Amino acid sequence: MAKYLTEFIGTFFLVLTVGLVVTGNGGPTAVIAIGVMLMCMVYKGGHISGAHYNPAVTLGLVIAGRCKAKELVPYWVSQLLGGIAGSALAQMLSGKQTSIQPAELPVHIPLIVEIVFTFGLALVVMNVAAHEKMKGSPIYGLAIGFFIVAAAYVGGPISGGAFNPAVGTAMSIFMDSKEHLWLYWVGPLVGAVLAAGAFKVQEMGPSES
Repeated sequence: MAKYLTEFIGTFFLVLTVGLVVTGNGGPTAVIAIGVMLMCMVYKGGHISGAHYNPAVTLGLVIAGRCKAKELVPYWVSQLLGGIAGSALAQMLSGKQTSIQPAELPVHIPLIVEIVFTFGLALVVMNVAAHEKMKGSPIYGLAIGFFIVAAAYVGGPISGGAFNPAVGTAMSIFMDSKEHLWLYWVGPLVGAVLAAGAFKVQEMGPSES
């Protein structure tokens, strides 16, 4: 239960921050708030649940053998519920609808952005937070948080910058139109699966050389 509560709380604060940034029109520097919040939540929960806060990251870790398959669904449920609660509170506090939208571009462009940057995020998590050689390292929260700062800054204006199905779902659930919700599931999940594959190849490399 401690793991699932941790995933709920971490995703709650992540989405609450995203929601208040979006409704507050915080500008380009607002991505720093999102990255810092994620970093803090990663340090808070890493030793308990692994601090995924992202269904795509959890899937990638399961495929990579760094998370038990039986925990996939409970993690997803915890993350989605936490995200929805965070989005609801952000909407209540701001009095505005919380939403993210891709730019008006051919649909494959934001899809590629969601795939590529979730690939990078999941691969960072696998290598700095879930690798045996990095156990006890203090850098994992910084690496994950700053990756999101960079990804949201450069990819956000194109795809909306979810890189996380819990964020995409939570930020879409209170909207009348959910036409882009698929983008925030397909893109991140594909990216995470590719990251798991890349991670496995990396792990094979040193033993063969």
